[in-house]
Amino acid sequence: MSRRLLALLLAGLMVFALAGCQDQSGTQDGTGTPDTGNADQESAQQPSGETAGIAKEDLKVGFVHISDPSDKGYTYNQDLGTQEMVKALGLSEDQIINKFNVSEDESCETALRELVEAGCQLIFATSFGFEDYVLTVAAEYPDVQFCHATGTQAASSGLDNVHNYFAAIYEARYLAGIAAGLKTENNHLGYVGAHPFAEVISGFTAFYLGAKSVNPDVTMDVMYTGEWNDPTREAQVAQALIDRGCDVISQHCDSTAPATTAEQNGVWQVGYNADMIDAAPNASLISARIDWGIYVTYATECVLNGDPIPVDWCKGYADGAVYLSPLNTDIAAEGTQEAIDTAAQELVDGTRHVFEGPLTGVGEDFSGNEITLDIPEGEYYHESEEQSAPSFCYIIPGINIVE
Repeated sequence: MSRRLLALLLAGLMVFALAGCQDQSGTQDGTGTPDTGNADQESAQQPSGETAGIAKEDLKVGFVHISDPSDKGYTYNQDLGTQEMVKALGLSEDQIINKFNVSEDESCETALRELVEAGCQLIFATSFGFEDYVLTVAAEYPDVQFCHATGTQAASSGLDNVHNYFAAIYEARYLAGIAAGLKTENNHLGYVGAHPFAEVISGFTAFYLGAKSVNPDVTMDVMYTGEWNDPTREAQVAQALIDRGCDVISQHCDSTAPATTAEQNGVWQVGYNADMIDAAPNASLISARIDWGIYVTYATECVLNGDPIPVDWCKGYADGAVYLSPLNTDIAAEGTQEAIDTAAQELVDGTRHVFEGPLTGVGEDFSGNEITLDIPEGEYYHESEEQSAPSFCYIIPGINIVE
């Protein structure tokens, strides 16, 4: 997803200002979560935006996307969720209006206004950098409900018609990391990240911790592309990581370029957003995915029924909101599926947590000041529980950020 420089700077500030990254060496609430005084998962997800309800035949739903489904990545996966919602609710295709390939600049505001003018009562904006434009337009149209994926500002906006949503993708990334940890032959993993935002850092840390849970000797190099969706740059970064000796490549970027690059170099890959085995049958092991249809169906039902939509919504593996594509058993290490199944059941049971202690790390707040993480044994970092968007922004031992 291409970012203009201004959008990048603003987005970076928003993540670290609002994502809840605090000095974890300070006061704890006894559970590994920073003591915020009165914030908890239940209160953070109180509903808002109750409406009078809408007849199904009168409903129009709008979507603003940074790319289009041809990316075979993020927007592709988002659009699958839209199709799932249409089918589940028995809507017609002409009740859905998609705005594809919208930049994270004033183009987003224009697209949002066009959707309102087209009669949409519910609008989903699916990219992080859209949030400021969502807030601007939502303030002018209080009767339209706006749902923003990956954002952080709904709760503090004071707007009853703005809602943030995400999914606990870090759980699926952890499980996918198990496949990487069992497959690597030299214990050197590589990760193609888009931006140094909490969403990306949370994801690659979870992936690494999953790998480390079955292979304590693994280390991981991370390189950023500076873009959400840039296949050329993603291929270049994947190649650079392979040249550094990484024999399993994973990603938080939108295209299949890391997968095909891995295949060309005879190494392996773990994907995101889509099953990438077709693109790289001899390299792609498995992919971590979000089922966006669960949320967009739920939010649309709320609007139809006149029910309030939560300010923040986040569900995970136990709810089917995140999942894994089928394991490529032709190339996966023996015992991989069994190891994943065991860990998955423990995540569901609550006997295993992704960011459980002992866990230390170092990060930066929005001002560039160093902040530290120190989660003791028996406790864990409560990711995506106080807000839907990820807040984990620490670099832990074993992960190397390559400039």
